Amino acid sequence: MAGIRIIDVRDGDGFGRIPACADPGFDHRSCDYWEDADRGSKAARASWWDPAARPAPTPRPAAANPFASTAGPAFNPFAPSTSGPPLNPFGGDEDDPIDNPFAPRRAARPAMGSDQPRKLQLLGRGLAVFGTYAKVLEVDGQSVAYVQFGPLSAYPRAQRLRELYPKLPASPLPAVVTCIATTADARRAGHAARLVAAVCDDLAGRGFAAVEAYPEPGARPDSTSAASPAFWEACGFVVAIDDDRFPVVRREL
Repeated sequence: MAGIRIIDVRDGDGFGRIPACADPGFDHRSCDYWEDADRGSKAARASWWDPAARPAPTPRPAAANPFASTAGPAFNPFAPSTSGPPLNPFGGDEDDPIDNPFAPRRAARPAMGSDQPRKLQLLGRGLAVFGTYAKVLEVDGQSVAYVQFGPLSAYPRAQRLRELYPKLPASPLPAVVTCIATTADARRAGHAARLVAAVCDDLAGRGFAAVEAYPEPGARPDSTSAASPAFWEACGFVVAIDDDRFPVVRREL
């Protein structure tokens, strides 16, 4: 039996395991379609995650300033010193910070560094409060499926789509699954359904009462990461909004 493992994308290692899209024109690692309702794109942008693909910056010569003095900066006896700790007029010469054993210590919250790929930073926005926003499914060490999800507040385009349908429940707000995708060679093996089941269990454990998704009827499997209404119904969702362009499927947790 194949070894199946589901990994939370919460660091650079997990991000590196995200499988490529079946259509090379798209890329999960540079998609901000759901995070940016106005300018978001699903397009492949290798420069978002591969430093080698970023164009080298063109150096610009500094503009000459005819009014600048060639002499060094004038000495200011009143300017604070740049070396050593700031002066404490109420402390002694050898005072150290006071350690208060009764003060509560805050645990360090997980966060993405500013040096991480832009998409990984987007996926890591909720680590401190919500948890991971994405999962990868591996078969025998090979990544074959990917899912992106999270609270509705993390995905402005989903919020805008819901505004089209006032009859959708407004309270409690659902979590959403914005992306579910399987590599072309691994399709029809149930991997996407396994990921959706894992996400639903995860969201129920986090206290969500429902989850929604927004499929694309009639789209080719290679050109969509939202699947079809039939796929979601097979995963236990019901069609909450039956619309030819922007249907909504929903599952109570």
